[in-house]
Amino acid sequence: MSNWKLIATGLRFPEGPIWLPNGDVLVVEIERGTLTRVSPDGTKTVVGDCKGGPNGAAMGPDGKVYICNNGGSFTEVDFLGLTFPGPFTPE
Repeated sequence: MSNWKLIATGLRFPEGPIWLPNGDVLVVEIERGTLTRVSPDGTKTVVGDCKGGPNGAAMGPDGKVYICNNGGSFTEVDFLGLTFPGPFTPE
């Protein structure tokens, strides 16, 4: 059984995690439209305003971060404490 440790809360639909050598993680926040750095102590820092709906990220061989973006074509819907790309109709 693994021991899990909660590092950060309040991220708005994070995806595309990129692990950095110093232990930080970069994530895109689809609902917030940002590229966010999360430090091991839980500190969150917005490092890029992506607009639209960033929904994936990767580190390129040149050391730059490349972001996929859906252009804001989804509306996020909260249901039972979870966020879904909408439209979403619970059964």
